[in-house]
Amino acid sequence: MSKRVLTVVAGLSLTAGLLGSAGAQAGTAGTAGTVTAATAAPKPPKGARAVVRVSPNPTTRRGQEVTITGHCGGGEGLKAVLAGLDRKHPVLRNVRIVEDDPKGFVAKATLASTIGNGVGPVLVDCGGEAGVTLLVTHV
Repeated sequence: MSKRVLTVVAGLSLTAGLLGSAGAQAGTAGTAGTVTAATAAPKPPKGARAVVRVSPNPTTRRGQEVTITGHCGGGEGLKAVLAGLDRKHPVLRNVRIVEDDPKGFVAKATLASTIGNGVGPVLVDCGGEAGVTLLVTHV
């Protein structure tokens, strides 16, 4: 397995673990009080602190332009945006980094014309920190 695929798998595992952990903690709050942000989402480990969002999400048509935003969580600045797990069949095409500021980056991309319905990862490399989110497609 290549290093990049392992990084993607590790990122997805981290995201799933954080989402599961936050859900479990929120479910145990009950009548004890409200869950604060600190207890609902523990701080990710070094190397996985970038935050990424995709808009619109879910996407609804092939060729649709999406905007990728977020911050680098201590990283150097946005270096790359990757989508999907297969280099031969990318989810996003024509990825353009508009603003690489580590405190607030912006990138634009086009949804591949061959994409179908489903869910796939969108990863960012911020030079020392990485982030991942899921892109949902309903085409």
